[in-house]
Amino acid sequence: MSETTAIRPVTVPAQPASGPGDSASQRSYRPELAELIADIPLLDVGDPAGARRTLKGLEAQWPPPDTSALVITEHTVPGPDGAPDVPVRVYTPKTPGPHGGLLWFHGGGFVMGDLETEHSQCVRFATDADCVVVSVQYRLAPENPFPAGVEDCYSALEWTAKNTGDLGIVPGRLAVAGCSAGGALAAGVSLMARDRSGPGLVLQLLTYPVIDDRMDTPSARRFQDTPVWSTPQSKKMWRQYLGEGHEERETSPYAAPGRARDLSGLPPAHIVTAEFDPLRDEGIGYGLRLLRAGVPAGINQWAGTFHIFDSFGTPLGDRVMVDLVEALRNAFAD
Repeated sequence: MSETTAIRPVTVPAQPASGPGDSASQRSYRPELAELIADIPLLDVGDPAGARRTLKGLEAQWPPPDTSALVITEHTVPGPDGAPDVPVRVYTPKTPGPHGGLLWFHGGGFVMGDLETEHSQCVRFATDADCVVVSVQYRLAPENPFPAGVEDCYSALEWTAKNTGDLGIVPGRLAVAGCSAGGALAAGVSLMARDRSGPGLVLQLLTYPVIDDRMDTPSARRFQDTPVWSTPQSKKMWRQYLGEGHEERETSPYAAPGRARDLSGLPPAHIVTAEFDPLRDEGIGYGLRLLRAGVPAGINQWAGTFHIFDSFGTPLGDRVMVDLVEALRNAFAD
């Protein structure tokens, strides 16, 4: 369950303590991550328009991936219950098929991101795991709060399952995946597919996922000032996604999968978490609950890391991708 590579302590600039026994100066980040912290911009989900502009600026700086092994096409999927069509981008390997199929839901705190945000990751998955990737541009909050985003993602799953022949996908070899808020969407879609007797899934791949709106875990209480993501950001995110006063209302497990009372009958899971991430404990806790419910689940906890730590072009990010690709290949081979 733990990634055990030794970490050399790295001193980072002191910041206000984020909880009992925890301060920024006491955390031992991996050296290749510690040197990046000062340059990481704030993507404030409390200001969706500003966060979207900042993210677009970052995307413009990222080098384009090598897509030579793929055919990439754009499609639209019928939206749920008369809602607007859902744009999707399909990455198809040029190798002989049919292939396994992966539905990818991008991160962004439910308020930002589009088909470009994790384009490079989709290229890597399609190329290295030799699978068809369907990346989904779901509607964003606060303009389109829950359940718009997760219903869009479920519609994309249904469309993919109905069109496996045209897409070059082996029927019955579908997986869902996402990072951060995309992880919440992947877990929520897995619950929907079970509850609605929808398409069968062979894997839910959840990378540092958003799982529970209650934010009452030790990591959520401690990490108030961590790089990239912190509990104050989580509070803003849930307000945007669920609306003002959501604390007084019952939250659907399709929004916050940790609210689900019964996890039996769900697809196997592979979960990645980061040590200095407020979402750490809810991801680990969800994996343990899946195991107790009889659902196969792997939990890979990376020491010395923070939220989206694998997105900065470091060798560590490559190691994480190798781990995720292996999980996908194994699921599609079973």
